[in-house]
Amino acid sequence: MKQRSAKFAIGQVVRHRIYPFRGVIFDVDPVFANTEEWWQSIPEDIRPSKDQPFYHLFAENAETEYTAYVSEQNLVPDMSGDPVRHPQVAEMFEHTDAGYQVKKAPRH
Repeated sequence: MKQRSAKFAIGQVVRHRIYPFRGVIFDVDPVFANTEEWWQSIPEDIRPSKDQPFYHLFAENAETEYTAYVSEQNLVPDMSGDPVRHPQVAEMFEHTDAGYQVKKAPRH
């Protein structure tokens, strides 16, 4: 499989280009790294290619918060500037004027 560089970064807020959810990226896989069963569960006519980055998101929609695994082709930057309400965001990130930054580990 051909591997590409990730278009989006950890801490970036993105939204799904088709489905109504958004989230903060907390991890990136350079190529598909989920189960074959998960991939096969996606309808074939919209199933993404495995040879692209896939992103782990602290995601939210109008009803709930959850984690999501999304192909790069299905993400676009979220330019709303609205904070993400997922409870795990505050555990991993600091919200600054520049967006979400990974919290630094405390020094002893």
